[in-house]
Amino acid sequence: MSWNPRVLPDQTGKTFVVTGANAGLGYFTSEQLASTGAHVVLACRNATRAQAAMMAIRSRVPGASVSTMLLDVSDLVSVRTAAEELRALPRLDALILNAGIVHPSADRLVSLDGNELILATNFLGHFALTAGALPALRRTPGSRVVSLGSLISRLMDSSLDDLQLATTYNGWKAYAQSKIAMQVFGFELDRRLRAAGAGAVQSLVAHPGYSISGLTPTVPGVNEITPVKRVIDGLQRMVGAQGKDHGAWPTVRAAIDPDAHGGDYFGPRFLTRGAPTRQPATRTSRDRGVAAKLWERAETLIEEPVL
Repeated sequence: MSWNPRVLPDQTGKTFVVTGANAGLGYFTSEQLASTGAHVVLACRNATRAQAAMMAIRSRVPGASVSTMLLDVSDLVSVRTAAEELRALPRLDALILNAGIVHPSADRLVSLDGNELILATNFLGHFALTAGALPALRRTPGSRVVSLGSLISRLMDSSLDDLQLATTYNGWKAYAQSKIAMQVFGFELDRRLRAAGAGAVQSLVAHPGYSISGLTPTVPGVNEITPVKRVIDGLQRMVGAQGKDHGAWPTVRAAIDPDAHGGDYFGPRFLTRGAPTRQPATRTSRDRGVAAKLWERAETLIEEPVL
């Protein structure tokens, strides 16, 4: 069927959890899902910002069903606490792994658990959260996990052999590795779910293209952009940029398109912007050897098996 991101199918009765939902792509993913009649859980690190996002959605989507949950994906204790809450949900139709550090630090930082911070935030926390949420996903017919990848996987490559970057840290390398890891994880998760006989749970991957704040609609308390940034970011429209409201489209399609399947990869039609379509992923993203090594290393780092 054709897909119109502005006219979404009804999702009344379903529950979606979006990590990092208080701003940017996560906020607009949540707002768009709320517009379908679904209940949306905003899983965020900052309670005040989560509350602001919830109030914004309720003001922009009449009758929206939204709640918040505390989650710091860089902290495995917080992740495990949140996973307990997810397992207690009556149903979990989609877990959307969106939270992340977009602008890497110049110097290497580590999480409370001692892992490189960008890796911990963008990938490891989501790996552990998915493991903890699997019971709720498995008891919900047609449930999905959607991992947020990135266009950077086409610009930089990595075999993910040096996840911690202890002596070779570079901010953009760390960011690229974390997003490549998310894509590798998303495709490998779908393969393992099928192999384990849990194919009713599907895993998909999406990327937002080149989505920037200055082209994104103003949402008081959530996305407030200065006039100068509006002008600067507006110039980038000519090189293919789009707003984060449109950048959320591939993720939303991966979460609710009835014709989508496990292992699908969605992104903007014109690579950096446009309507969401199925796209080919990079060779590394679907490499089973890379996936096997990443999975084993991730299980060691979170100190628990996954599937």
